[in-house]
Parts: sequence; C-alpha cells; structure tokens
Amino acid sequence: MFDEIDAKILNILQENARTSNADLARAVDLAPSAVLERVRKLERRGVITGYAARLSPKALGLSLTAFSFVRVEEAVGATDTGRLLADLPGVVEVHYTAGAAAYLVKVRVADTAALAALLRDMGRIESVRDTNTTIVLETVTESAALPITHHS
Repeated sequence: MFDEIDAKILNILQENARTSNADLARAVDLAPSAVLERVRKLERRGVITGYAARLSPKALGLSLTAFSFVRVEEAVGATDTGRLLADLPGVVEVHYTAGAAAYLVKVRVADTAALAALLRDMGRIESVRDTNTTIVLETVTESAALPITHHS
C-alpha cells in the first residue's frame, strides 16, 4: 500500500498541509522531486483526498456543538435522509449507523436557539421520526487526523 516514507509524509501533511515540498523532502531525506512524485501518487491513489484550512468555530460565532441521533423511517441501507440532513445549515457531519438510530449528526451552531431551529428543520424532513440530542459542554480533543502506520 505505502511504505514508511509515505507514512511519514502523510503524518506531516496531516499536521500541516501547508508544509512545503522542500521541508517534506528534508524531513524524509529525499530529493524534492522524489517527494513531489510520492505526494502526487498518493493523491492519484485517493489516499490524499484534499487539503483544507481548519477554522475556529468560536471565531465564526459557532460556539455550540451538539450530536444528535436521528431515527428515521426509510428502507434499510437507504441514505436519502442522510443526504437531506447533510444539506441543513449547521450540520457538519452525518454518519449512517447501526442500531436504533439510523444517523449520528454533528452540528455546530451559535447557541441553543439556533440548535432548536436546526432540530425543527430536521423534524420537517418527512422520514425523520425523532432526534435525541446531546450538547457538548467542552471539547477535550478533536482531530481529523488519522492514525498512520506504513503497510508495505
């Protein structure tokens, strides 16, 4: 799949996607052209799917985080409702799950009034039967980084 050098490159890019090719090359002790080719190969293979800036929710006025389990009435395996949920402003993640609730939805909104409005919008989706929502009091850790080990 990928070797130890690729794993190191991936870990560096997860920490800071703006790391220059020259800095990557120094970190893995390869020529910049070799590192660039490795990164491009990882992109072509779909290991690296994109690059994004991480924004501060609080700086954007989105200080309330909540998770909502959403029970729905739709065929097993159907994810139409999930796509509708994902389109709602404030919804940042939608996960199709096993268990009583079909979806686990992560939301970021300004306050409890905005959360109430978002839950009303969820309830307007015809297939949604009910929600069970938990408000986050404090985020101890949050990361999009994945654990990387090399797979030869």
